[in-house]
Amino acid sequence: MAATVLHFLSLTFFLIHFSTAFTPQDNYLINCGSSTNTLVDENRHFTGESSENGLSYLSKGKSISLTNPIPSSNSSVLYSTARVFISVSSYKFNIKNVGFHLVRLHFSPFSSPDYDLKNANFVVSANGKSLLSNFSAHFTMLKEFILMVNKEELEILFTPTRDSNFAYVNAIEVFSAPKDFIIDEGMTLISPNGIQDFKQNISSKILETVHRINVGGSKLTPFNDTLWRNWIPDEDFLVLKSAAKIATTIHPPNYQPGGATREIAPDNVYMTAQQMNIDNRPSNFMFNITWDFPVRSEDSLHFVRLHFCDIVSIALQTLYFNVYINGKMAFKDLDLSVLTFHELASPTFVDFVVQSSDNSNVVQISVGPSDLSNSLRKNAILNGVEIMKIVNPVGSEKRSKTKRIWILVGSVGGGSFLLSLAILSTLLVLKCRRRKPKPRRVESTGWTPLRAYGGSSHGTLLEGAVLGYGLKIPFADLQLATNNFDKSLIIGSGGFGIVYKGILQENIRVAVKRRVPGNKQGLPEFQTEITVLSRIRHHHLVSLVGYCEEQSEMILVYEYMEKGPLRNHLYGSRLPPLSWKQRLEICIGAARGLHYLHTGSAHGIIHRDIKSTNILLDYNYVAKVADFGLSKSGPCLDETHVSTGVKGSFGYLDPEYFRRQQLTDKSDVYSFGVVLFEVLCARPAVDPLLDREQVHLGEWAMEWQKKGMVEHIVDPRVRGQIKPSSLKKFGETAEKCLADYGIDRPTMGDVLWNLEHALRLQESEIQIDSQVETDITSVSHASPRFVPTVHSSSVGVEEDNDNVSSDITTSRVFSQLITNEGR
Repeated sequence: MAATVLHFLSLTFFLIHFSTAFTPQDNYLINCGSSTNTLVDENRHFTGESSENGLSYLSKGKSISLTNPIPSSNSSVLYSTARVFISVSSYKFNIKNVGFHLVRLHFSPFSSPDYDLKNANFVVSANGKSLLSNFSAHFTMLKEFILMVNKEELEILFTPTRDSNFAYVNAIEVFSAPKDFIIDEGMTLISPNGIQDFKQNISSKILETVHRINVGGSKLTPFNDTLWRNWIPDEDFLVLKSAAKIATTIHPPNYQPGGATREIAPDNVYMTAQQMNIDNRPSNFMFNITWDFPVRSEDSLHFVRLHFCDIVSIALQTLYFNVYINGKMAFKDLDLSVLTFHELASPTFVDFVVQSSDNSNVVQISVGPSDLSNSLRKNAILNGVEIMKIVNPVGSEKRSKTKRIWILVGSVGGGSFLLSLAILSTLLVLKCRRRKPKPRRVESTGWTPLRAYGGSSHGTLLEGAVLGYGLKIPFADLQLATNNFDKSLIIGSGGFGIVYKGILQENIRVAVKRRVPGNKQGLPEFQTEITVLSRIRHHHLVSLVGYCEEQSEMILVYEYMEKGPLRNHLYGSRLPPLSWKQRLEICIGAARGLHYLHTGSAHGIIHRDIKSTNILLDYNYVAKVADFGLSKSGPCLDETHVSTGVKGSFGYLDPEYFRRQQLTDKSDVYSFGVVLFEVLCARPAVDPLLDREQVHLGEWAMEWQKKGMVEHIVDPRVRGQIKPSSLKKFGETAEKCLADYGIDRPTMGDVLWNLEHALRLQESEIQIDSQVETDITSVSHASPRFVPTVHSSSVGVEEDNDNVSSDITTSRVFSQLITNEGR
């Protein structure tokens, strides 16, 4: 029975997998030297050169077809014939989809009475760019290349050398790669001299596959891959096998928009990994997992793609690790949730260009634990590796051009001296002109320019919406402010990058969030944060000081919050505990910021990622909501919700939003309810080390709240400070926020009123009249323009920038939140 179920699940997965298989617009599969069509890998049809449809891609030259007189029963049918070229010859293919293409050339050197293919020596080029030089094969092999085809024809040219006077090929594959298969921008160069940005465009280079590794998994054949690739196991490349332990999952990867796809790597690559083998080792015993991948010593430049999918964690933000390439720190404190929009088990990948030292014959990859990891959870993973030789590395084209110029000059030298002098002068003038610096463009060349909301699609960077605020900061100023992004100034990681402490001119302290190199998801968050924060100002929202988008950089600069995230003051650090009054004031401040976010514009703004790490504290412990990279505009007047893909953080996510993918401001209310219990209990929203019923804070705290025993889960450090009436009001507020359905939850205005009420109950010795103790349900019907709030002198009167809003005290008990425009 179990075997039957397993077979059914495997068949179901197979059908799903191939129902979404990639279909390239250009797809040429040629069985060279054969007159018949051939089925390969059960789903690929190779066309014979003289098949019935009459198609022939041979363009020029002299060639003959050759048949293997002793075909092997174990080899592919493609290797039973070959096309032998006895002069310069080529295949030409019409290209419909200009862009990256995969080119595969199959070689199997069999012998016949007329030709021994082992003796062939030749050159292969594609549209004039060299693929293979002085090539000969002594055993069956597949050569795979990735190249940019920027015109509507691809010519693959075979040129025999004088050593053999003939060339050959058994089969050719040419097909278009998926969109964004390789992205030029944001590439990091790792060299013996250090780490820096790779200034060249990868699209101008040809990549030849050297290794494609399924780390922790078995061999994958083209039948298992939507791009028909081979992936081999990593076991033979592990330096110390006992350092690694295989991790597997039966659940398909959680693919996310903007992340990896099945075309980047098949499911099976992301469903297996190597992790640190910490069995029977002391918890403080630190080590790395290391792989050595052999390469040719003469090939100094390689494109390296690392694949990751967190299949070992049961909660977000519990896995931090370091990545090393050739002994250099390629990624420090890598948090995969940053690269995957806070989704668990979501595939992602990072690309590097690696320059090896002279005579080096390996590319070494290592992963190891981060200092940020909990001592009980130190781990590191890797799911896949691809290493490709850069066939025409940086500078080779310029050297060849220079060489041709001097050949021309030398030939002219036999003529008139004056003519030679004139040519040399002309060359010098042209050279000087080429060196003349070009005017710098205003927008970055690394990504699509941002555009103003509602403006022309051909507009410049956030015309009016951002530039009017003078927010643009030169990259040089940020280098100076952060001591060239000194690692000692790192204060954390944000939605898409590393956060540094910096000091701008006039001694302005700032937090500088720089996009992680190779992060493919940075642009949407970058655009959203600038757009949102340039339109709003509020005392309880973190202010955007500026941004930078030069030299393919994406950098956001915020006001510096001295006391850091709220979470750090609740647990996980040695900071002194916050008093109950401080906690109430912090929750009130955050609620004010969220209430303004929801009601301060025509449609309002939904944050989508409310959690204790996104509530920051300034020097005076004033709370400000931060990190608006996932924010969305609220529904229009005639709509009840915004339909959108689910984003957010595990443990804080609104279950109704998760089920229906319908976003409302009540989704933020749910997340804020989790934060309220986090403040009360001083424990994480998700803690996988606890018993099963305690793992999720929201569910666990609600059980105690509904039993009327919430006092039993209060942080012991403040338990004696809280008055029962204040605790009762606070617990009821959190409970309402965590209602299963959004319609049953209060608005943020209601939450704000009740939190200020809880603060007044805490501060007052006088019992409040029962008429004043209006519950959340009755307040929820109040006008959104006039939200009752309790004035707290400890928080103070707000004065928002740009006259957005202000708090006006109308009595000793209540205040009204007034706006210049309807909320």
